[in-house]
Amino acid sequence: MSKLELYLDLLSQPCRSVYLFAKANNIPFQHHGIRLFQGDHLTEEFKKINPLLKVPVLKDGDFTLAESTAMLRYLVQKYNTPDHWYPADLQKRARVDEYLAWQHTNTRPHGCRVFWVKFMTPAIMGIEAAPDKLNHVLAEFRDIMTQFEEKFLQDRPFLTGDEISLADLVAIVEIMQVLAGGIPIFEERPKLKAWKQRVEKAIGPELFREAHEEIISIKEKQHNLLNDEAKEQFKGRLLLFTNCGMWLC
Repeated sequence: MSKLELYLDLLSQPCRSVYLFAKANNIPFQHHGIRLFQGDHLTEEFKKINPLLKVPVLKDGDFTLAESTAMLRYLVQKYNTPDHWYPADLQKRARVDEYLAWQHTNTRPHGCRVFWVKFMTPAIMGIEAAPDKLNHVLAEFRDIMTQFEEKFLQDRPFLTGDEISLADLVAIVEIMQVLAGGIPIFEERPKLKAWKQRVEKAIGPELFREAHEEIISIKEKQHNLLNDEAKEQFKGRLLLFTNCGMWLC
């Protein structure tokens, strides 16, 4: 059997979800570190691996797969992981899929906007984001978190029931990005904080810390994160993002 290969940068939320799932389920893989802020994903060598120039990437022999949620479903079925991750029951599985579909236009883009405005603006431009811009993206994200709690979490331990699923895994990495950006989102919302603690316990506290160590410590490297060339590259993306409302992470 060919060895599974994963191309990852743990600063990336989707990369962390795939990494956490593989590690939590003792799936053996070869880890190829890709440094997004150094442009490793833009090289001709990487383009041969993934023409989309994005991470994560999964290689299983001659088979290559992009998109993290597709990878998670692939790993579930190939390695016959415990049913709670992606239940065989039609309706339970549909609940997981419902969140995965919703988050792609809600939790993910709005969390990314907070991170880029709050953290990446000073990292790239050397100045703090305008307060009105930050307040706007924070208000939008907090609205999303209200929907998250009321529609998906409700009064359950986890998003789709009594046990952790792919939905929780994909959700937690996105919300942790907001925390890393400097917003105490869990302290603001006790219900969300209690859910986060249950997710961390289900995954394993040590593994959870390992996966998030780099992103949580990124604040200390904020002003030395990018060299001048990288700053120029990301500056155009940041301006496009803040002017057009696009999300880039």
